[in-house]
Amino acid sequence: MVNIAQIGVGYWGPNLLRNLVANQRCKVLASVDIADERRKYVQGLYPAICVTKDLDDIINDSEVEAVIIATPVATHFDLAMKALKAGKHILVEKPLARSVVEVEEIGRLARAHHRVAMVGHTFLFNTAVRYVKKLIDTGELGNIRYIYCQRLNLGRIRSDVDALWNLAPHDISIIQYWLDNPTPLSVSRRGVDIIQNGIDDVVFMNILYPNKIMANIHVSWLDPNKVRSITVVGSKKMVVYDDMADNKIAIYDKGIDRKAVLGENMDYDNQHFPVFNYRSGDVLMPRVDFQEPLRVEIDHFLDCIEHGVECITGIEHAKKVVEILAATVN
Repeated sequence: MVNIAQIGVGYWGPNLLRNLVANQRCKVLASVDIADERRKYVQGLYPAICVTKDLDDIINDSEVEAVIIATPVATHFDLAMKALKAGKHILVEKPLARSVVEVEEIGRLARAHHRVAMVGHTFLFNTAVRYVKKLIDTGELGNIRYIYCQRLNLGRIRSDVDALWNLAPHDISIIQYWLDNPTPLSVSRRGVDIIQNGIDDVVFMNILYPNKIMANIHVSWLDPNKVRSITVVGSKKMVVYDDMADNKIAIYDKGIDRKAVLGENMDYDNQHFPVFNYRSGDVLMPRVDFQEPLRVEIDHFLDCIEHGVECITGIEHAKKVVEILAATVN
């Protein structure tokens, strides 16, 4: 069993801690949080876990082999570096850091100490997201033409990061995963700060990839409805992944193809008179068995530690996501 400690048990931390405690491949030795309320919360639910407000209690504990970091983004870099210097493996909530330079520093230190550095892009461990990945990889959708995402809700408003850095890492990581982590040709954004000066509440981001693939990401915490959907338009078929729906995947046998037409001089495809074929076939809603993504994510983290499995959300993936986020300037 891998001995683990967790730093931060705030908004997302309890979900991580619950899955860690339930996993029989690891043992949670300690939990760190600066808030009395959060420490009491952990003590009440998990009395066997040592609860402390002093970070050094786990950094200096030689029995702790790995550290989960679920704290505000601004603290990720310093905490990750301290844990790695102490010889711990790390799993850090998204995004890994605030800049590409910080991600690279974490990567260098992890390699120097032969430790796993993983970022918690949880959606990459979602069975529906992986199902769409198979559709793309097997060519069932044909050539990918464009992708658009909506991640909207009313709240939770943050003050440490804007809506883009809070919500878009999910969609960027999913798109990068689906397209095999390409380097964008260009990135642009348009956002507006309405509630708090300098913190955008709604952002539209556009990414242009090689092969004319365009991705558009719309994020907002000022929307009347909670929306979590991504549409992928391919040359053969199209798919909608709706995380809020009961049937999370819908595959549309739809498309528009140029039709070969015989011309007057026995020539095909006269450029002056293009003719198109409009396809509108069946809609397939495949059954996708649900597994809690956090449980799969933690199992993958343990596989990387124990068996040297290549990390899906390691430094290179984390770097690309932060690079795209950092490249977006109004």
